[in-house]
Amino acid sequence: MPTSPHPIYDKLIAQHLKILENLQYDSGLFAASKKGAETGYDKAWLRDNFYECMAFEVLGDYETVRKTYRAILDIFKKHEFKIDHAIAKKPQYTHQYIHPRYHPETFDEYWEEWGNKQNDSIGCILFQIGKLEAKEPGMIVRDEDDLCVIQKLIWYLSTLEYWHDPDSGMWEENEEVHASSVGACLAGLKSIKHIEGIEVPDELIHKGEIALKALLPRESKQKFVDLALLSLIWPYDVLSPWHAAVILENVEYHLPRERGVIRYKGDRYYNKNPDGWSEEAEWTFGLSWLAIIYEKIGNTEKAAEYLEKAKQTVTKDGKVPELYYSNSTKYNDNTPLGWSESLFIVALHELNRQHLDG
Repeated sequence: MPTSPHPIYDKLIAQHLKILENLQYDSGLFAASKKGAETGYDKAWLRDNFYECMAFEVLGDYETVRKTYRAILDIFKKHEFKIDHAIAKKPQYTHQYIHPRYHPETFDEYWEEWGNKQNDSIGCILFQIGKLEAKEPGMIVRDEDDLCVIQKLIWYLSTLEYWHDPDSGMWEENEEVHASSVGACLAGLKSIKHIEGIEVPDELIHKGEIALKALLPRESKQKFVDLALLSLIWPYDVLSPWHAAVILENVEYHLPRERGVIRYKGDRYYNKNPDGWSEEAEWTFGLSWLAIIYEKIGNTEKAAEYLEKAKQTVTKDGKVPELYYSNSTKYNDNTPLGWSESLFIVALHELNRQHLDG
């Protein structure tokens, strides 16, 4: 398998890549965390698979990426009747939306409530398929059936009117219109429209652009600043330089902590305070995310600072957790988190590249 040619972090990259590889099932799908996790994170999320594959992409392992995305297309084909129903009539109930997570071997849905309206999970898959197909036509798309289900995903976003459709967003919580979800769908439509045989009406993109601009720099009506907004800078790159700078400034001012980045103020998930206030959990991948973004905009000094902080989140047995409890060295049971491992690898690789080029 291709490996990083850069010397500084080679050993660290190899260690964390092995951890990430162990999260992949034979089907090609990745568990969000370790297999058999009692938290439910042994399941396969569309969004998590999107982020987990990024490490393999930057390292040039397109065989792994191909296997995962073809499995995702097979999920959509298995549930094509549901997509058809949602295209014919906009879903009225949560269970009528395309589900964001699946059994990693049978591709069946999980039926419990879990903030299942997640439009960004469709946008991110369209975005990456478009990107990979632009790199090498046929890398992901095998036949007319694949093209057909991709086209249906576009019609699905159209029927939803994604630009003002309230969803549960990246964090699977309260339903409202999220900038990160609108931006993911917009990026996906822009990316996928270049595939031969796929039709994306210009109006779908235009409405998304108008809606996103109206929301920014907020994440939503309820949230002024949110870690999810970083996705609009990288990987989606759908912001003007001014909006990107404002969002980056807002995130850095409000959200970074010692061992991670809180998702937003008032986040109750693994909040250390029994009342759920003021002690928000510190998400490790936020540090790697900021390192990647700063490397992309050419500030390698800040990128290196965040990467060093990310390195400090690695546990004694060499894993990157989902999060640490506020102001604590205690981490939760979702360790390792595939998303965290992947962004850590991407950050290591990109800083390696900068060092070699420098």
